[in-house]
Amino acid sequence: MAITSANQLELLQTAEAVAREKMIDPGLVVEAMEESLSRAAKSRYGAEMDIRVSIDRKTGRATFTRVRTVVADDEVENYQAEFTVQQAKEYMADPEIGQEFIEEVPPVEMGRIAAQSAKQVILQKVREAERDRQFEEFKDRVGTIINGLVKREEYGNVIVDVGRGEAILRRNEKIGREAYRPNDRIRCYIKDVRREQRGPQIFLSRTAPEFMAELFKMEVPEIYDGIIEIKAVARDPGSRAKIAVISYDSSIDPVGACVGMRGSRVQAVVNELQGEKIDIIPWNDDQPTFLVNALQPAEVTKVVLDEEAGKIDVVVPEEQLSLAIGRRGQNVRLASQLTGLDIDIMTEAEDSERRQKEFEERTGLFMENLDLDEFFAQLLVSEGFTNLEEVAYVDLEELMVIDGIDDDTAKELQARARDILEAKAKASLDKARELGVEDSLVEFEGLTPQMVLALAEDGVKTLEDFATCADWELAGGWTVQDGERIKDDGLLEPFDVSLEEAQNMVMTARVMLGWVDPTELAGNTDDGEAEEEAEA
Repeated sequence: MAITSANQLELLQTAEAVAREKMIDPGLVVEAMEESLSRAAKSRYGAEMDIRVSIDRKTGRATFTRVRTVVADDEVENYQAEFTVQQAKEYMADPEIGQEFIEEVPPVEMGRIAAQSAKQVILQKVREAERDRQFEEFKDRVGTIINGLVKREEYGNVIVDVGRGEAILRRNEKIGREAYRPNDRIRCYIKDVRREQRGPQIFLSRTAPEFMAELFKMEVPEIYDGIIEIKAVARDPGSRAKIAVISYDSSIDPVGACVGMRGSRVQAVVNELQGEKIDIIPWNDDQPTFLVNALQPAEVTKVVLDEEAGKIDVVVPEEQLSLAIGRRGQNVRLASQLTGLDIDIMTEAEDSERRQKEFEERTGLFMENLDLDEFFAQLLVSEGFTNLEEVAYVDLEELMVIDGIDDDTAKELQARARDILEAKAKASLDKARELGVEDSLVEFEGLTPQMVLALAEDGVKTLEDFATCADWELAGGWTVQDGERIKDDGLLEPFDVSLEEAQNMVMTARVMLGWVDPTELAGNTDDGEAEEEAEA
């Protein structure tokens, strides 16, 4: 096939037709044609030649040119595409290094193989342009709901036609008992859009908590307008879900607005989610109150929150225990996901037994260490004393308010407590030194002898060792794996060292060792305070 005046306009017509069909820029198709013609010309004139093709966007005329670049004498590598200054003088008046000499060459006759190759180049370029267009179109739609048609099912994954491309609903993103046939309509949440070798991949989900939130936004105008906000969602897809909402208009009940007249709004969401039961819960900034709401329909007697550990103990009546836990732990699991807390549910009897056990343990501690009778030790525990440190260093007046304790008795109690604590500290320090702990760690401010021993038993024996520790290694923390919170025990956690205290101690050690510039540390602190003030 020769590029002649007879078929010059056909190039542009073909480009326009392909561009319309694939919904891409016609210029990209013309560029693909130019590259394909250039390859065909190289196969005719020689692969080492720099042959370029330019198609006029108005007339369709294809111009073939050969380009040669002027290079230094010792840099000529390709004699077909490069030449020296001396050689260039035959063609150019005053050649300079880097200058290009362009001359037009006759159009090529394209044989069957060359034409097939050109076709492949054009198709490849068109596919790439189509993928780019598809990615650009869908990348900004992540986090929204899309409607599509089921095309087919592959190994449990559903391929969905979303208009200008295909998306995939993976097996684990489907609601359990759902089954689809070709041409079924389907509504999904766009979870992710990624570039991959075979083109952009659009990943859909019907199990994501965000899918439910978006469905409520579509059904409840107050959520769309921002009057009501969805603060948290927890789902057991296809079975049950909990959604926490808050209203910024005191005249609007957030739960009632989401339920709708005779349950019409929530029922529309339930129908879309194949009958998934939905508990709509009022959000509360007070975590214990919010948890009580989240555990509905169970009634809660008492809540004890440990903010540092992110753990909460919930006490319920005996007859409410199974309702609070739910079938296979579903109710408490969803409440835990909704609040972000580790929930421990117990009956009133179990709570009473636990408190009695703590009472007996503390009573025994005071009887053994302070040489007190049971009645006197129980008096201390009843007044809220939990350990020897509290007795040793509390103001005398707080001990003297206890019936039967005068000034002399209070002083004697404190003296005994301090003697015991000093003896334990000395024993811990001696053992730590036996394990090889250096003075730099022993003398570090903020670490007690018992803390030093705990560190030494874990191999932290020098200030350098301590400075390399992460804050969570010292204070403990929580890791989320597969949606479940897993406890990470800290070396100093038994001593009630908070995460912030651990951070400060580690940074202080690094400053002392010269690893961190204290001025930079102060600068970062100032920046953080400035950001907080700006946000305020």
